[in-house]
Amino acid sequence: MIPSAYDGWMRLALDQAGLALPSGDVPVGAVVVDAAGQVIGRGHNSRERDGDPTAHAEVVALRSAAAALGSWRLSGTTLVVTLEPCTMCAGAAVLSRVDRIVFGAYDDRAGAVGSLWDVVRDRRLNHRPEVIAGVLEDASRALLLDFFAGHRAPGP
Repeated sequence: MIPSAYDGWMRLALDQAGLALPSGDVPVGAVVVDAAGQVIGRGHNSRERDGDPTAHAEVVALRSAAAALGSWRLSGTTLVVTLEPCTMCAGAAVLSRVDRIVFGAYDDRAGAVGSLWDVVRDRRLNHRPEVIAGVLEDASRALLLDFFAGHRAPGP
């Protein structure tokens, strides 16, 4: 496999995903990178910990980046996330004007960046970020499979 230019940032997102585990949150992590390649936002799922239905990794990272920049407009940035964003997170990425979304594992149940829906490429919207999918997909998928294997009831 040829390394992607995004592998390093995805590894940082995977590190963030691991931070969700102690609170029982689904291990999804995200980072926002500026045009110079500096990480300006980090986040991991914290819905369980915070009791906040909007505390998805992407939203947390986008909020962190907006605070760092002092603006909600995140033009010139890249959102790197371990799992394909859901409709809420895809919408947040569009509304924050990120230039690019990079994700690891596809989400056939709730993905909104090409799997189930394709929010970010909807021509009716005023902003359409570039999408790069499947970066370190196996590592991202394995983290989720391990998590959910530990949460399923044993079979008969």
